[in-house]
Amino acid sequence: MLPPCPAPFNMARHVLTRGAMTPQKTALSVVGAQGAEDWSYAQLIAAVRGTATGLLQRGLVPGDIVLMRLGNTTDFPLAYLGALAAGLVPAPTAAALSAPEVAKLIEVLAPKAVLHDPQVPCPEGVATIDLSELRMMHALAPAPWHMGDPDRLGYVIFTSGTSGNPMAVMHAHRAIWARQMMFEGWYGLTGEDRLLHAGAFNWTYTLGTGLMDPWTMGATALIPAVGTAAADLPALIAQHKATIFAAAPGVYRQMVKDGKHLEMPALRHGLSAGEKLAPATQAQWEHATGTRTFEAFGMSECSTFISGAPSRPAAAGSLGAPQPGRNVAILGAAGPVAAGTTGVIAVRRDDPGLMLGYLGAPEQTAARFQGDWFLTGDIGVADAEGFITYQGRADDMMNAGGFRVSPLEVEAVMGQAPGVTGIGVTEVAVKTGVTVIAAFYTAAAALDATALERYAQDNLARYKQPRLYIHVPDLPQSANGKLQRRRLKAAYEENNHV
Repeated sequence: MLPPCPAPFNMARHVLTRGAMTPQKTALSVVGAQGAEDWSYAQLIAAVRGTATGLLQRGLVPGDIVLMRLGNTTDFPLAYLGALAAGLVPAPTAAALSAPEVAKLIEVLAPKAVLHDPQVPCPEGVATIDLSELRMMHALAPAPWHMGDPDRLGYVIFTSGTSGNPMAVMHAHRAIWARQMMFEGWYGLTGEDRLLHAGAFNWTYTLGTGLMDPWTMGATALIPAVGTAAADLPALIAQHKATIFAAAPGVYRQMVKDGKHLEMPALRHGLSAGEKLAPATQAQWEHATGTRTFEAFGMSECSTFISGAPSRPAAAGSLGAPQPGRNVAILGAAGPVAAGTTGVIAVRRDDPGLMLGYLGAPEQTAARFQGDWFLTGDIGVADAEGFITYQGRADDMMNAGGFRVSPLEVEAVMGQAPGVTGIGVTEVAVKTGVTVIAAFYTAAAALDATALERYAQDNLARYKQPRLYIHVPDLPQSANGKLQRRRLKAAYEENNHV
């Protein structure tokens, strides 16, 4: 079991404590075709603590929220940790957001300042601290760590907004302490590792798995330079002796689509999160690299808490098991259900990684709980060994003749049909009051619908078989690489005037 978070506590101090013991070791290397930009732990810690000094000198005080409008550069994690070191509350956001979208977030956050790269959209008229000023702060004298209650507000992140408007998720400083459960429960991470994350600096998956966690262990983080394509990653992994690789499923699909052998001698395994990794992609990766992938399931409100790991690989078809120390259950209307029974995946209220709540939205926070359990909104079923099979979002589930069908189940099967390179399955309306299961697929050219129907008949129960097969040039994805089934549904119904 994970011991209680110590008090007083500061998240940034916790992340950088082990690195301070090896000051000349490379903490971060931004790698690309033009070489590498390296930061030692000594340089990293000095820049973080100098940033903390500079932010306080600007009149900000502990507890103030600062909105982050920074690009895909090292400035992002330095400012993030600098704010935390000073006791401020950073709110990282995706650089791709438009100024009107950011204006809505500002209404929710009421930030005291905006840390701003002029190249990143931001509404006019808000108080900003410019990127050039942030960079000058690196050389300032180090601020003392702001120590305090580990349950105090540490940072705010926004949900993806797939179910409506994005919600501002409040996390305590102790959230970083809880991430230790991932080190053995998912990563197999040690201080000697070199972890290459394929994502951008300003994505929370990269910020946690790609930076904060390796630094907490005193390991080396590798981040691809801006403009690096998926096809370039194997060479970078090999050249920079990456031992662990992390990415979203979409990146894995791109890396293995040509069926070539990928020579990465130092690599032990890969990590995947963000959406379900298709079994076909997993098999292609294993064939191409000779290494396994370990998948994790989580969310903005609790990071990842179910996973496979080198020490405990997931059962076939499952996401994995609750990480050691986690309290996870499958819930029905009356509470936790028995193994083999489908229900909502839930996390117990006392999990140290669980959010404090939604900022300014106590009713929405309360609505996510059933007694002592936080409801994820995702459907799953656990076996007798505790391995959980994911069946999709509750609002993604399809209804076929009275049967509830997971799109993931249909995608896993039809994604292996000859000629199919990618697939998204959802329920669409074909006329008022009539819906069917539709399979939207990518392929080199449109495939014979009859052949697809025969494949479905041979591999799926009748009620799970798609009634429509639609060839599309590509599948819509979010900025984080998640398949957006709702966009497929909306586009079909709009084009067909349903």
